[in-house]
Amino acid sequence: MMTDPSDFGPAKPRPPDRGSLPDRQVALIDLLDRLLTGGIVITGDVTLSIADIDLVRISLRALIASIGTTTPSPWSRGGPLPVTSPGHPDQLPSP
Repeated sequence: MMTDPSDFGPAKPRPPDRGSLPDRQVALIDLLDRLLTGGIVITGDVTLSIADIDLVRISLRALIASIGTTTPSPWSRGGPLPVTSPGHPDQLPSP
């Protein structure tokens, strides 16, 4: 069973063609840095079928992003970091 792309809603309009882009070399590390900064989502479906009978369907979804993208920095909140007491790491010291 194939999934029709129109099932996912209206397609986004494409920007007008402005001609070809100039030839530019991009280092692999720069490309990975840009992808991880914004994060990427990879999705896919795998269907195992015999004689047009779907036996197994696996939906694959992966979010790939740097930790700094998904988790805010504790220093950006402006407050001090909590300090645990040495004897009881699960309890915060009383003020």
